[in-house]
Amino acid sequence: MTSPGDGAPLPDDLIGRTIVGIPFDAPRPLTSLVLEQPETEGVRVLALNQTLFKVRLADNEGRRNTASMLVKKMYAWRGYKIAWHAKQQPNRITLVASHGSSPMATISIGFDSGEGLLVDDLYRDEVDSLRAEGGRICEFTKLAVDGAIRSKRVLATLFHIAYIYSYRMSGFTDLLIEVNPRHVRFYEQMLGFGQLGPERHNHRVDAPAVLMRVNLPRSVPKIRHFGGHPEQARVEKSLFPYFFSESEENGIMRRLSDLR
Repeated sequence: MTSPGDGAPLPDDLIGRTIVGIPFDAPRPLTSLVLEQPETEGVRVLALNQTLFKVRLADNEGRRNTASMLVKKMYAWRGYKIAWHAKQQPNRITLVASHGSSPMATISIGFDSGEGLLVDDLYRDEVDSLRAEGGRICEFTKLAVDGAIRSKRVLATLFHIAYIYSYRMSGFTDLLIEVNPRHVRFYEQMLGFGQLGPERHNHRVDAPAVLMRVNLPRSVPKIRHFGGHPEQARVEKSLFPYFFSESEENGIMRRLSDLR
């Protein structure tokens, strides 16, 4: 991969295990860090002096500790309790968005298996009903965003990469998340979630929780319509305009396949 103008290769620390590098201020999000594809494939090459935030897989102890520290910081700020172990957990991946060496946001994705999911603790009946209907279940956990970050693009990038990994690459059909009741409206408006379970007390964080669900195949039309069109955010108030276009999404899939 090279930058335009001088043909110099991108440094290893910029590429590494990076999934995407995204300029904060560009009208379109994706950079050449996804894959060496021509511009007609929807992947653009950026000059090295542009300010990027990068999303990586937390696939080593250092990155998992980085995610852990951000989760602990933000959960403590909200008055939540949390038990976090930095070691890799089976059937679970973590994404971290960072600017330089500073983590900005993180999210973990858990995939259903014989060991079950964290949402089974409070909502086993609801989750078992989805399983009985043939749903393949995954969950989002440990979402944390630095309080100084007010960027829909950062959130949208994390959610879309998680969607790509969960649905397009792995075939999971139903995404579940436990949220504080005061955040229900946000997930309904921003990402199309619907409430699946009643409010209960989550002992892991010592706070109330509501179970929410989104059927991933049903999200595809909205992602296709709005993805890659941040200018539509003026009229569409969800996060979908900050998602990637279909060609960009395909490039991310190829990058994730290389890293997996």
